Amino acid sequence: MSLINYSSREINCKIVYYGPGLCGKTTNLQHIYSRVPQETRGKMISLATEMDRTLFFDFLPLELGQIRGFRTRFHLYTVPGQVYYNASRKLILKGVDGIVFVADSQIDRFEANVESYMNMLDNLTEHDLTIEKIPFVMQYNKRDLPRVVPIDDLERELNPRKAPYFEAVALRGTGVFDTLKVACKLVLKTLG
Repeated sequence: MSLINYSSREINCKIVYYGPGLCGKTTNLQHIYSRVPQETRGKMISLATEMDRTLFFDFLPLELGQIRGFRTRFHLYTVPGQVYYNASRKLILKGVDGIVFVADSQIDRFEANVESYMNMLDNLTEHDLTIEKIPFVMQYNKRDLPRVVPIDDLERELNPRKAPYFEAVALRGTGVFDTLKVACKLVLKTLG
């Protein structure tokens, strides 16, 4: 749920990058952080666990303008990749305004994608949310690798509601900002 700060005239929105371990969630956020002008971004915070890390940073995109005289500030989070950290994953979803699901396109990661997607649906239910009620964007990452699942198969298994999707190579930045821009626009649409 977006938080409105009347004193600073800001609307704060939370977008969570969800997906299996090593799918590219962190790489997405690092690429965004490195390209957003310093004066429009907050600090990047990484909370390390034994086997994984969770990243957070916020930024204030200038090109999206204002809503009723309020600036919009987006806070971007990643969940830990391993389902082992489900309590953290569930906590990070609290107050979510939009989700980007980052799927690893490699054939041998297909089941991990499905497991993570199902875990996301379960965790949304814990917050009385459904994927149909929240802005959602799918990103199929690592499309440059040799053994990848065809988009049609990924769409059938991971995107039954036909949310917008993007093919990406997060290491190169391909598709990263396209994904983010659509996620932000969908979140702003719910406020309008």
